Amino acid sequence: MRNLRQLSQQFSDFFQGHFQGRFPNRSATRHPKSGSTAEWFLPFLKLAAANTASNLMVPLAGLIDTAFLGHLEDIRYLNGVALAAIIFNVIYWSFNFFRMGTTGPTAQALGQAQQRNDETEVWLILFRNFLLALGVGLGVWLMRDAIANLSFSLLQASPSVKLAALDFYHGRILGAPAVLVNFVLLGWLLGRSQGKQVLALAVVGNCSNIVLDYWFIQILGWRSYGAGLATALSQYLMLAVGLGLILAGGVPWHLWPKIKSQLWRPAELRALFGLNFDILVRTFAIVISMSLFTNFSSGMGDTVLGVNTLLLQIVLMSAHFMDGVALAVESYAGNFYGRRAWNDLSRLLLLGAAGSVILGVAIALTVVMWPKSLFGLLTSHRSLLSQVPQYAVWLIPVLGLGGAAFTLDGYFLGLTAGRTLRNATLLAAFVGFLPLALIASNLQSPHLLWLALAGLMAMRVVTLAGQVPKTLQGR
Repeated sequence: MRNLRQLSQQFSDFFQGHFQGRFPNRSATRHPKSGSTAEWFLPFLKLAAANTASNLMVPLAGLIDTAFLGHLEDIRYLNGVALAAIIFNVIYWSFNFFRMGTTGPTAQALGQAQQRNDETEVWLILFRNFLLALGVGLGVWLMRDAIANLSFSLLQASPSVKLAALDFYHGRILGAPAVLVNFVLLGWLLGRSQGKQVLALAVVGNCSNIVLDYWFIQILGWRSYGAGLATALSQYLMLAVGLGLILAGGVPWHLWPKIKSQLWRPAELRALFGLNFDILVRTFAIVISMSLFTNFSSGMGDTVLGVNTLLLQIVLMSAHFMDGVALAVESYAGNFYGRRAWNDLSRLLLLGAAGSVILGVAIALTVVMWPKSLFGLLTSHRSLLSQVPQYAVWLIPVLGLGGAAFTLDGYFLGLTAGRTLRNATLLAAFVGFLPLALIASNLQSPHLLWLALAGLMAMRVVTLAGQVPKTLQGR
């Protein structure tokens, strides 16, 4: 442990020398202040903006990946990567609870630490979740062949596309441990309201991915394997910088004996696994609902599927903006809850929800007013462009209600109320969405299908909003 501390100090000195002045150290980090809203509202907006910018790096890098592969001589490489990406979406969406299950507990522990002047619990969460994510990530890598055999037996494609997909898979799966550990680092930094560090990691991860894509695909000619390997290596670079930033802030190694003795306490492990399970169920309910929406759209004909696919791209793009606000709400809600700052907690929810709803409706209205101009950038098919306007109006309720739903998700994640989120999402999926979606499928009604999606959002808002008063009973 002494050698580890010495090594940590050396790295800390190095990163402090290179990053000092760019990122605040641990003692200088500004935490949410209780009192008047003006004291914390501007930092909250800055955190939301940093989160949004970080989120937008992901689709940007994806577009550039697609451009590199799309200009190769054979389209099978692009299709292969798209096929294999389904596998990684399932894997990493499933384990995203490492991020969600870290932010809220960290923010709450930080709020309590500010009152007790003891950050043991804050660092305990980092060490425990880091080790768990590393173990699970290594397990995924060790099971890579079994996962590949099962996944590719279920996916349908031509032999050449499957071969390209397998090459991408073997390259990208190498990054599984880094991806899951990065979830924890991002969650921990978000819990500490360190938006600049989160943005820095997003820039490092995505920009290095672009550079490596160019090197491996264009220069070395590794095609789909190169695309997968570039993504994997960029995750390790992101991990290295993340650890460096944490070390630069100073790690309280003097707390290690206390942390070590509490690392695997059964009660806290049960609470952690329970929260992660609830988040996993909640995530699956949303993913299944969106998958059914696409599946039912395909049953209504190619034109409806094409139109709905275009509109869903707007929904997904908007989610990156609204999720930036939700992540800031999650961080601040956990901190306020940890300090029992009830008035700030209620004001935070109102301001966050108002901001997300306005943002969602503004995006929807922009699309409704200029649908052909905007979608003309994405497709040249006149049959799709002629149908888009009549369905684009559904973006108003979907994104408006979705903005409120995103904020409430962030609020309850910050409070680590996983069971509330799980139950609300299951109710929304099986009561708000599924019955209407099945009727829409039977009647072949695209409008009713969009009503079902709006119902999913509305039910999430109603059920979660109904639980808010219980969280403020200590006021």
